[in-house]
Amino acid sequence: MSPTRELLEKLEGICRQEPRYKPEAYLFLLAALHHTVSRLPKRRHISGQELLTGIREYGLDQFGGLTVEVFTHWGVETTEDFGRIVFALVEAGLLGKTEEDSLADFQDVYQFETAFDPAPLYRIKSGRSVPARRQGSKEV
Repeated sequence: MSPTRELLEKLEGICRQEPRYKPEAYLFLLAALHHTVSRLPKRRHISGQELLTGIREYGLDQFGGLTVEVFTHWGVETTEDFGRIVFALVEAGLLGKTEEDSLADFQDVYQFETAFDPAPLYRIKSGRSVPARRQGSKEV
């Protein structure tokens, strides 16, 4: 069986046991994890808060101002929901964890309405909206 097929079968099993979240939520989390880890200088285990920061960045990159609506459609409404998804993936053998990792790491880390508001990423200059200056970039 191919690794992709095996992953999809495990996700189907998770979704049967816990229908609260759509399969897309699990796939997004895995993609956000890859995004987060690939930005590290050296591959290592990341904390729940680091993953949630990566989820925020990746979500805004993928969905912009619709991020909250997309997550809500998938059944994800809080950072703790992402923690539940992580631990379901751990239980299915798709992710690993340390003894220190817990669902509490994901509780109330940020509020979706403010964390996924794309407005702070833009500012008004000369009557038009332009991307806000990123740290380390020069003013145009």
